[in-house]
Amino acid sequence: MPTIVALIVDMQTKVIDFFRANARDLPWRRAGTSAWGVLLSEVMSHQTPVARVAPIWQEWIRRWPTPADFAAASGDEVLRAWGSLGYPRRALRLLDCARIIVADHGGEVPRDVDTLLSLPGIGAYTARAVACFAYGANVAVVDTNVRRVYARAVEGRFLAQPRAGEIADVAALLPAQDGPVFSAGLMELGALVCTATNPECGSCPLERQCAWVAAGKPAPSEAELKRKIVQKFAGTDRQVRGKIMKVLREAPGPVAQERIDVVWPDAAQLSRALFSLLDDGLATQNADGTFRLPS
Repeated sequence: MPTIVALIVDMQTKVIDFFRANARDLPWRRAGTSAWGVLLSEVMSHQTPVARVAPIWQEWIRRWPTPADFAAASGDEVLRAWGSLGYPRRALRLLDCARIIVADHGGEVPRDVDTLLSLPGIGAYTARAVACFAYGANVAVVDTNVRRVYARAVEGRFLAQPRAGEIADVAALLPAQDGPVFSAGLMELGALVCTATNPECGSCPLERQCAWVAAGKPAPSEAELKRKIVQKFAGTDRQVRGKIMKVLREAPGPVAQERIDVVWPDAAQLSRALFSLLDDGLATQNADGTFRLPS
């Protein structure tokens, strides 16, 4: 009977080998990518498919290759460049983040998790991802994909939700050498093979030691399925906000109320979405009643 240590070592080897053989050619994984480039990629990729992120990330790196370059940009420039990535408040938080990096850190992205966490808009996942993938720190990086792989392979559960202690649990699996490669491998395994709805167990390097497979691949409970329900997008305030932002981004100057009124038939919802954009600092109303992106 293999020991726990032997099982962990076997898992480490298989995940690292899988990553080296199957890693996607994402532009921010290429040699020479700066810590700033890694930070941008992690913020942009949050709740957004990497296929949509890649071309915009490449344009941003060409346009703003350093935090200092980006810190000099205006809010309207940044929001236009953000385009339709979604959750545009992330773009303005990135601008605040770059300005703090320039003002307090000499224009260099911090190396350690605690300092990264002190930056605007940088949460636990992003801080650990930057420390790990930009600087090689051997710290656990837990996103949705890692959480799912761990739940299935180790705990025998089909789905997983964020919970206390998960970072320590994943950290216990990290190898002393090649920790960042192992962390990237867990993420890639979840993204490509151990997917949310149709995992390809026959292609998974961990199939023979997976606790969920060993348990007969039990279906998720009703409680797990309810927690997994994703809010629809069509018809939500998010969709209306996106339509208003598109008008503001594409306009060469101030936008009259009449041009906004035509983007959505429900006047009450349209008004609610518009004023939420004003409250979030994503739009500004001029004295003459027109609207524009913040400058």
